This record gives sequence, structure tokens and C-alpha cells, in this order.
Amino acid sequence: MRVLLTGATGFIGRRLADHLLARGQPFTALVRDHTDPVATALAATRLARIVPGDVTTGAGLVPALRDADCVIHLAGATTAAATADFFRVNAWGTRLLCAAASRQARPPRIVYCSSLAAAGPTTAGRPRAEHQSPTPVSAYGRSKLAGEHALRGHCLTLPGIVIRPPIVYGPGDHDFLPALTAMVRLGAVLTCGSGERWYSLIHVDDLCRALLAATEHGHLLRADSPTAGVYHVSDGVEHNLRALATRLATALGRRPPRLLAVPPAVAALAAHAAHALAAPRGRAPMLSPDKLREARCPAWTCTSDRAAAELGFTAEVDLAAGLSGLLAGRVGSDRH
Repeated sequence: MRVLLTGATGFIGRRLADHLLARGQPFTALVRDHTDPVATALAATRLARIVPGDVTTGAGLVPALRDADCVIHLAGATTAAATADFFRVNAWGTRLLCAAASRQARPPRIVYCSSLAAAGPTTAGRPRAEHQSPTPVSAYGRSKLAGEHALRGHCLTLPGIVIRPPIVYGPGDHDFLPALTAMVRLGAVLTCGSGERWYSLIHVDDLCRALLAATEHGHLLRADSPTAGVYHVSDGVEHNLRALATRLATALGRRPPRLLAVPPAVAALAAHAAHALAAPRGRAPMLSPDKLREARCPAWTCTSDRAAAELGFTAEVDLAAGLSGLLAGRVGSDRH
């Protein structure tokens, strides 16, 4: 099976490429910059065919799709200076990819890496399942859901599957756990508003295994069903932020940090100020009004029961092993 990988130089893409290389499986990587060090390293393996291109313009899609049996679509924007930028990449880019793929003589299967943000938040003890109607609270989540709709819109000619991961952590990224680690080192973890916070997590290697399983297994998207072909994946545990911070502190040899509740009005003021300072430079601040809308929710958790039954997916990396590996290598983590 020949795989086309979009977003190959990103956090998840780099790790997925490693999985393909470990299998000795040839694949095509669509990259925006063929001089990127990751692209150069992939080309040197002789298993990866590098095609310069951009899903937001359609450049390179036709040659990249040549001989592809399956596309694992990872290219996306997780931060953006403006709402339109989320939709340009996550929705419009997916639409262009699907249109190009559907015109192939033998349309490939599309495995779209969406996000739990597309499904929306929940409450403690009630992990989200795929049958529940999506209620995204952020522009990011709405744009990823729009990408899902773009793929479902081609389901009569294009076989497609959606994978929705929660927070993704593991070697190669620098957002979620590095930010939490910095706060733990300072002895205080900030939360927006009072109350406990609960999260689902998945190690990047487990996400790669789920994506690869979806290239061969699982039900496909259908026009008559808003939920068929959609899969949530996680490590199967609802993680309490306080316990997560304490475990991380222990691993770092630090005292358990305090959780400091920042009043929502204060957090909103800080988010709008950060956005106002970053927007003129076309940058996306770490704290934005969009991210704040997600941070205020009490729980971002999901169940992987459907993925276990239909994809044969079971997480292999628990949090203890995942944190141990990260701290040993001093690397970070992220959410898709």
C-alpha cells in the first residue's frame, strides 16, 4: 500500500513517517518546503518521495496523489492569527485535497486527523462518544469539523475515515507538556476559573498506530449518517489536571504545584491583549480568545470504545511511560 502523508514535517507527521520507515514502507510526503531539514532527512532514506506542495492552494496535489492507495491527512493549523486562517487550512485545504483525490482513476482512502475540539467539551465523568452531536466552542474546533464535512461531502466517490484525538503528547513537540512543565517548575499551575479540569490524552505513537489502523480497517463516512466513520482515540483514562501536575512534579523532583484559578474576566483581558499585540505581526499568541474558550471548559475527555471495536485500536503507552520517555529526552507534547 502506497501512503501519501500531508503535514509530514509537523509534530505528528514526523513521528508517523518514522513508523512508516520502521515498517520499510515506501510513502509520499507532501511538504511546503522541500529544503526543510525534516524533508531532506526523509528524502535521504530513499523510502520517501518528497513532493513540494500546499493543500491551501492545491499546488502539488496531483503529482503527490499519483499511485496513492491511502492519504493520511495531517496538514492543519492548530494556532492562527485570525479565524479565517483556521478555515483556510483546515477546511478549504481539506476540500481541495478531497476534490483532487476524487478525480483519481482509483480514488484513495482518506484518513483525516481531526480533533476532539471538533466534537466539543463535556463534563467530568461523561467522556464524549461519537454518536453525540458536535458542539465545538472554538474557531479551531469549528474549522476541523468543517474539514470533516468536506470529506463527508465526497463520500460517494471517496472512501474516508475521521480520527479525533484529544491532547497529543510525545517526542517532537513543544506546546502542552512544556507549558505545563514550566508552570510546575514555578510551583503554580494556572487555570481559567475555579473547579477541576479533566482531559483525555494520547501518546503520539499510539495516535500513529490508530491512524495506520484506519488505513485498512473501520467503517467509512456516509452521507446519511453524521457519525459513521468517526473515531475518538485516547489512552482510556480521564486525567485530572491536579493529579497530572502532581505526577509531573514528582517526576521532576519538585513539590506538587498549587492550582491558581484566574478569574475569567482577567483571563479574557489578558487573551485579548495578547491577541492585539500579536495580530499586527501576523502571529498567533500562546493565549488567545479562541484558546481561552476551550480552557474555560471543565472537561475534554472521550471514549475509545468504538475505535477498539472497529479499528482494533488499544493504547499501548500509559501516562507514566509517556512522561518517563519525555523527561528522559527533555522533549514536549501537543494537542492536534
